Amino acid sequence: MPKFSALENTLFIPMLGRIYASEHFRNILYDETALSLKDALPKDLADKGSQSQYTLLASASRSANMDRYVQSFLRRKPGGVIAELGCGLETTYYRNDDGHTRWYAVDLPDVLEYRETLLPKPQRQACLAGDAFSGDWIRRIRSGAPDAPVLVTAGGLFYYFEEEKVVALLRMLHGFESVEVVFDGVSRIGLGRMRKKYMKQMGHADARMFFCVDSAAELARRIGGDACAVSEEPYYRHIDKTGLKPSTKLSMGASDRLRMVKMVHVRANVGVAPAKG
Repeated sequence: MPKFSALENTLFIPMLGRIYASEHFRNILYDETALSLKDALPKDLADKGSQSQYTLLASASRSANMDRYVQSFLRRKPGGVIAELGCGLETTYYRNDDGHTRWYAVDLPDVLEYRETLLPKPQRQACLAGDAFSGDWIRRIRSGAPDAPVLVTAGGLFYYFEEEKVVALLRMLHGFESVEVVFDGVSRIGLGRMRKKYMKQMGHADARMFFCVDSAAELARRIGGDACAVSEEPYYRHIDKTGLKPSTKLSMGASDRLRMVKMVHVRANVGVAPAKG
């Protein structure tokens, strides 16, 4: 396994959450591909350590939420394209591929090289190595699919970058037609909680976090042009909480009431009713 930076090492967090949910809470998420990789992960990283049920299921919930948005997009835009920014070891393709959609996995070269040693080679997903914030990847996608609607997913990515960098990326993407972006974000209060507790529990206290979203509508205004916030949903709204520990349910409920963690969907204001995730 290559030596990853503190940020790159966070790619294991969602995989561990998907494995845990698939073993214990299939009502939240079942990921056959993630389960098949359990014994291939580095032993020291595969150890859940001090993670709580809540932190493990927070990662699984992100995948379940992203699945809803991907499936909704493919229903609305059957000729659309999916681009996963900071894909890491994500297995969204294997859970949601419909047999004809083109997918793109975008991440740093060393991460993609490691990804390709673990995951089966997909039929319609191309790996694009490079900086997610450079814009090269969207130009490469557009060169092959000039008119196709594009859904860009950024799961667990933006937290780690300065606000100006994230907003600049969203502005750049807004300059391309028919591009919409879905990502998970935290409020200012939620970001403080993640810094102090969540990342420390997972052994990644050295991964610094910056970006927060108190209002998706305000974010759309910062992007400018005709950008609009299609939706801003409490993170655990659609998560089946059957069988969870009372403490986990309490934490999820508090997060949603205070809107500490959320799913954010932005795109150009094309004059149609907002799509639900």
